[in-house]
Amino acid sequence: MKASTSLVALLVATAASRADAQPQAPAPPPCNPADTHWVCGQQTPEDLVALPGGAWVISSAYQGTGGMNLIEVSDRKSVVVFPGPAVKQQPDKKAYPNCPGPPDAAKFTTHGVYVDAGRGPVVRVMAVGHGARESIEVFKVDMRPATPSLTWVGCVIAPMPIGLNAVRGLADGGFLTTNWLPRGGAPDALQKMMAGEKNGELWEWHAKTGWQRVPGSEAAGANGIELSTDGETIYMAAWGSQSFIRLSRGAREVKRDEIPLGFRPDNIHFARDGTLLAAGQITDPPNRSSRVVKVDAKTLAVKDLLTRPDDDAFAGNTTAIEIGGNLWLGSYRGDRIAIVPAP
Repeated sequence: MKASTSLVALLVATAASRADAQPQAPAPPPCNPADTHWVCGQQTPEDLVALPGGAWVISSAYQGTGGMNLIEVSDRKSVVVFPGPAVKQQPDKKAYPNCPGPPDAAKFTTHGVYVDAGRGPVVRVMAVGHGARESIEVFKVDMRPATPSLTWVGCVIAPMPIGLNAVRGLADGGFLTTNWLPRGGAPDALQKMMAGEKNGELWEWHAKTGWQRVPGSEAAGANGIELSTDGETIYMAAWGSQSFIRLSRGAREVKRDEIPLGFRPDNIHFARDGTLLAAGQITDPPNRSSRVVKVDAKTLAVKDLLTRPDDDAFAGNTTAIEIGGNLWLGSYRGDRIAIVPAP
């Protein structure tokens, strides 16, 4: 009961923190499926990932009835792909030995999402889950059918007080994840984090070693995460301090660089050119906007890509991914994904 209460408190607190960043908005106008600027039928699509080949996208559902959506890029049609009767269950007890079983479908909202790089035909997808438990849920996606199919294979339950946000899978089935808003915190924890006080960090999990704190990763609102191809460098968005962090991984002496971005970066994803797309929000009341920049992984030079003033149709940008010649933008509020030409 205590764990369930803490989970509910986390979700309420998360919504409150976002509300601090954005004013209460009226209901969005109807989303027209024929309008190529939108992908309709979403429930706060907080994170997005493209499956290999770029023909399909998976979106999270941060609020509402939750789950995960599968979107066909060609026609922008979206269906709830999990939970659902077509999803198989094949628990991998070797990779995830302490997982008690699939999540409660009635209490399963999703946050950060990760998909393995590569061509497939079967790829791993990980999703941060909230609801009846705080967890990383693991799936296999088979790309061979006309419509990709999902199989749930396991989970890892987060220990108290970790409040998960983003996840980045590792080759052995483990992962890196961010503790954005620890559960059970003081009433003013959100305000302190938004003022730049360090409140969380990165964690690494492996089946053999369990949960381990990543040295030198303390941050104010540790949010989106990425990892270099060689696995030696971590990139992280710090939402509370409005900054971007580069951190060495596994080195005897931790090297850390942090640069200001001037907005609250949320999720980060690699672009095709090897830079990092950092998406988030400008929360100053006169200038509330969705924001996307590119960060050079080597030099940390920042290039502006997009500033979109908030409106009734779309606000609260949380992620950006490249799909063809466009950027697809997710959000922590609203019922749609925005599609804009890539600069």
